[in-house]
Amino acid sequence: MIDNIDKLIEKLRPRISCTITDTELMAQAKIAHEINKLKREKKAVILAHNYMAPVLFSSIPDFVGDSLELSRKAATTDKDIIIFCGVKFMAETAKLLNPNKLVLLPSLDAGCSLAESITADNVRSLKKQFPGVPVVTYINTYADVKAESDICCTSGNAAAVVESLHADTIIFIPDEYMAKNIARVTHKHVIVPMLNDNETVSLEVDYEKPKDSMIIWNGKCEVHEKFYVDEINHARRKYPGVVILAHPECSPEITEAVDFVGGTTSMINYVEKHQASYYLLLTECAMAENIAALHPDKNILRIYSNRCPHMDRISLENTLFSLQKHRYQIEIHPEIQERARRAITKMLAVG
Repeated sequence: MIDNIDKLIEKLRPRISCTITDTELMAQAKIAHEINKLKREKKAVILAHNYMAPVLFSSIPDFVGDSLELSRKAATTDKDIIIFCGVKFMAETAKLLNPNKLVLLPSLDAGCSLAESITADNVRSLKKQFPGVPVVTYINTYADVKAESDICCTSGNAAAVVESLHADTIIFIPDEYMAKNIARVTHKHVIVPMLNDNETVSLEVDYEKPKDSMIIWNGKCEVHEKFYVDEINHARRKYPGVVILAHPECSPEITEAVDFVGGTTSMINYVEKHQASYYLLLTECAMAENIAALHPDKNILRIYSNRCPHMDRISLENTLFSLQKHRYQIEIHPEIQERARRAITKMLAVG
């Protein structure tokens, strides 16, 4: 943590000078300085997802990473307050792992299209039609959905979680594209359920428990569904030698057309360990900015601007307000909390 404003500005300038003016940089640095001072006084820890805007990502977090990394940090922190610079389901996960700590989310509007795509009732309907089939739930879901699950997963460990169950058939929710990508890796046949008018689940199959199958949902990430194969072909023509990396929330057509598929941490590690003329990351655009700032020797292409509107709602300003006023506090019903925590704890045990 940098206490001196001048040193903080010196650190930030080469990382974000291309995105904001010097006047804005000074104003943001003052806010970041106040946050860093206050979090020390209040024994708070700040966790920030890789998709945070560059000025925040590079100034106030104690830990940055993907959902799995940050879940592990949340599980082991000795601080009294956790501020999650991410979206609501991430802050909920921190609360599940720290039920007696104060967990804060700077904006109540920081949601997630995937988390909104499925309800606990939907999961119960699936379980009723397929009794005994284990439910794997992507971490991009709310606590009541996790509570209906056997185990959770992140983009970084989804295949390992699926294989750890040693089950012929599983239910994987809610990301359709990730499920299809994982099904290809784990050699499972995909079945997509449909909702009736009364929002109960129906399937166009005649058997109750199909073998070697993955029963999936039709949720999608509003950022990752906006990439297209034509764009990949254009990038390869324009930038010879480009290495293209995609998040597994992208469609199977995209993941089959790129050079590497992985979660945000895996993508960062790939860029760090490999040499290429150019890198193109098909994921939330702030991450490309952050990687470029950390690795100025790498040619990170920034030709797409698919910004997550929910991640974008987290700012230095509302993070400071959150720390000052202890808003907004994450609360989860005890019965939901206990069951959802079991699914998260099983995920952490898989790795």
